Amino acid sequence: MNELTKIKTVMQKVVADAPHDVLLVLDGSTGQNAFEQAKQFTKATEVTSLAVTKLDGTAKGGVVIGISDQFQIPVKYIGVGEGIDDLQVFNKHEFVDSFFK
Repeated sequence: MNELTKIKTVMQKVVADAPHDVLLVLDGSTGQNAFEQAKQFTKATEVTSLAVTKLDGTAKGGVVIGISDQFQIPVKYIGVGEGIDDLQVFNKHEFVDSFFK
């Protein structure tokens, strides 16, 4: 985690206001473990958005709602498969609707 802090410092030597976005990628199938990951990464660096992967199987990624709320980090992308086209811009209405289908 100390390396993340160092990366920010090095980037700011080149671009003063870097980084512009820090995207935390979480595995949607890890459940409560994703909460602990978010906690540790937000301690180490300023996370500005989330991407949640592996939402194509039985995992629904419900823990993401709690993480986004508790840490005040918006979800930017979701991964619903293994291909490049399976990374989608997050649509909160479709996500919530998927719980009730």
